[in-house]
Amino acid sequence: MNATVMDFTSCLSFPSSFALNGNCYSTSINYRSCYNISSKTPSLLKLNKYLYSHSRNFKIQLFPRIEAQLEAEQLEGSEADCESEGLRWPSPNDEISFWKREFPSWDLSSDSPAGVEQDSDLLHIVHVTAEMAPIAKVGGLGDVVTGLGRACLKRGHKVDVMLPFYECIPKHCINELALIKTYNSYHDGNWVACNAYRGEVSGVPVILIEPSNHFFKGTNIYGGSYNELEAYLFFSRACLEWMQVTATQPDIIHVHEWQTGALPLFYWDMYHFLSLQKPRIVLTIHNMEHHGECRQEQLSKFGLDGSAYATADKAVDDRTVGHNPERLSLLKGGIVYSNAVVTVSPTYLKETLCSGWLSGALMRNRDKYSGILNGIDTEMWNPATDVYLPAKFDASKTEGKRICKQFVQRGLGLPFEGIIRGTCVTDQVPLVICITRLVAQKGLHLITHAIKHVEELGGQMVVLGRASDGRVEREFEGLAESHNKGSNIRILLMYSEELSHMLYSAADMVLVPSMYEPCGLAQMIGMRYGAVPIVRKTGGLADTVFDMDDQSHSEIANGFVFEGIDEGSLNCALGRAFSYYQEKPNEWKATVQKVMRIDNSWNNTAGKYIDIYNSVRVR
Repeated sequence: MNATVMDFTSCLSFPSSFALNGNCYSTSINYRSCYNISSKTPSLLKLNKYLYSHSRNFKIQLFPRIEAQLEAEQLEGSEADCESEGLRWPSPNDEISFWKREFPSWDLSSDSPAGVEQDSDLLHIVHVTAEMAPIAKVGGLGDVVTGLGRACLKRGHKVDVMLPFYECIPKHCINELALIKTYNSYHDGNWVACNAYRGEVSGVPVILIEPSNHFFKGTNIYGGSYNELEAYLFFSRACLEWMQVTATQPDIIHVHEWQTGALPLFYWDMYHFLSLQKPRIVLTIHNMEHHGECRQEQLSKFGLDGSAYATADKAVDDRTVGHNPERLSLLKGGIVYSNAVVTVSPTYLKETLCSGWLSGALMRNRDKYSGILNGIDTEMWNPATDVYLPAKFDASKTEGKRICKQFVQRGLGLPFEGIIRGTCVTDQVPLVICITRLVAQKGLHLITHAIKHVEELGGQMVVLGRASDGRVEREFEGLAESHNKGSNIRILLMYSEELSHMLYSAADMVLVPSMYEPCGLAQMIGMRYGAVPIVRKTGGLADTVFDMDDQSHSEIANGFVFEGIDEGSLNCALGRAFSYYQEKPNEWKATVQKVMRIDNSWNNTAGKYIDIYNSVRVR
């Protein structure tokens, strides 16, 4: 092959002598000052297409400025193609943020899809809870209630969710909302009028209890202007009162967390002696940190003798023994009085039996204590059908994930990779996300360190979450002020269901550096959307993420795991993940496809809950 160097000093026309009797030439074209870069005539886009179409004959070497202009024009062409298909690229300067745009409606019916086994021995299950996604969601509790409820419905069971009718609940998100009953429930010597409403949320029937007093008022699910503990004591009894006045006798009353921990006490020491004979109680502990400290006189306000529960084998808070006054724990009372107790991962069960002030109570009730790993709702979290995403994708066709990444980068003002000849160039800049409540449990010092270290590694990071503590909120506001003006970090102190879906779809990696984590949903949702997890080895994280460098378990390796609580341990995991991403693109793509195919659905988990229900039900 011959080589010809040609220097065009005034134009970009190609002489006919280039076609030299069919011979193949390698031509280096020196543009230098011959072409006005700002000119669009002739179009560099057209020029590049011409040169590419003749690449069999010419070896083209472009100067960086020229190449950058070509890339920009190719990107504009790609944008036009995307917009013609209905995609409008966002900008941080948009009047309406991209996650606040209007989205198509999402029909999550409870009809059983193909492949879900129908149970023959059916149950009526009533969940009594402080949270339900998406209408009353603060953390993973809301996702669990909705996901487990939907999974049991699909298996043929009857399911209701009972929830406080918080003033802040978006009523427009509840289908067929209607008042079904007005009745009274007891509080501090008086009978308080309550309204019970029925509706449907994400295909799950919901009963909302609205007391006529000031309980559950305010703009947030938690932190209203009322006494929160007394409000949930009232709600727990009001749910049983509703069952009594409506002659509702479910097989299982499934209570969650300390907020409904008093319901088993009300049931066995009051309502079981009235008309409620059939139900049995299952308690799920989602987080042992929250225990519902309660004074005896507070419990007495609702019709029980609080002093009767102030014993070690009932509900006394062991940490307050010898203090004046000694207090009760609603969570401990729920453990003692429930027929079955479940926590949300096998590893967290072991951890809670070995440490913590409730370990003694759990050991005494070990025969009814189980660890069942949470699942995720794979219809609510499905990148192939997710209405919030600018492009859909799945494990076999992941191209849409790159569009989602660029969409989020553009909307948040982060640098993004260009497009050459209609396809994305190799992306060397990983996007790390951390979607979490900003509380000590979640490893705040590691999150703040990760922000710095990801930037040092040349990556991008987005943190999405809210802080309930004023000091923490101010700290992260300071971080947002200093980092959000830069090019690689965005800290968003809020919660948005829509934006969380988009971030999972855009992310290359999802970071979960928790000090302890009963189960964790972020790592499972991240994997569903092709984000490789970086986690600290604890609780449910240890049950779902297995290290890529562990050769003894290579068949299940799906992420990067560290054990220490120090910044050095996190640095090592981040460094390994970045190296893998940048140096092994084919292996990374295979890992993305692998984690997307992992089945963390509620269908598997629901079957284990059904076994628990059947073990305690009355036949």
